[in-house]
Amino acid sequence: MILAIQGGLTINIPLSKISFQTLELFSAKNALIYLGGDMKRFSGYFLMVTTAFLFLFGSAVMAEEIAVIKTPKGVMELKFFKDKAPGHVKNFIDLAKKGFYDGTTFHRVIPGFMIQGGDPNTKSEDRSQHGKGGPGYTINAEFNETPHDRGVLSMARSQDPNSAGSQFFIVVKGSHFLDGKYTVFGKVIKGMDVADKIVAEPRDGRDNPNVKIEIKVMIEDR
Repeated sequence: MILAIQGGLTINIPLSKISFQTLELFSAKNALIYLGGDMKRFSGYFLMVTTAFLFLFGSAVMAEEIAVIKTPKGVMELKFFKDKAPGHVKNFIDLAKKGFYDGTTFHRVIPGFMIQGGDPNTKSEDRSQHGKGGPGYTINAEFNETPHDRGVLSMARSQDPNSAGSQFFIVVKGSHFLDGKYTVFGKVIKGMDVADKIVAEPRDGRDNPNVKIEIKVMIEDR
């Protein structure tokens, strides 16, 4: 990290050595910088540590992982509820980072309800197997008090509460009959219009879109 000083002088300060406890700024003319107890005085120079620097430094500390789901209809961004369902969040992130979801589709879309995806079987042209696949293991339920409101990201499962694996769904209209029965672990923060487009796609008798809605899932720090 380089801090710029008026007058052409620059100081190289490793970001790892800066903290809000060790960085103190005094007077524009005689700036004192304390780093781990070592003091350096610069007389006659104006120390410029901008608000932008402080903002960026704080953002780096507070960065969190979000999911970015790319589809032919647009992009959705989702935040995770790590405090509500840490196991489900970790599972989703791990699968996404391995590229597990890439090339899968939203294979079940029901207007006024939700869109569902995450099944590796949907990479196949055999539509009879769509909705029946998973990662080869299951995870335990983490039911919580978060309601299934519009935009919520929740985990699909079979009748066994502990049968979730990789399939997930995004609620397009409040579905509170699911509350406490399915694990909510995130929420769409941008791109719900994309979910609305997907749920309106023409579909077959099993609610599988006639035209594949393939996805690519990326995990990014924000």
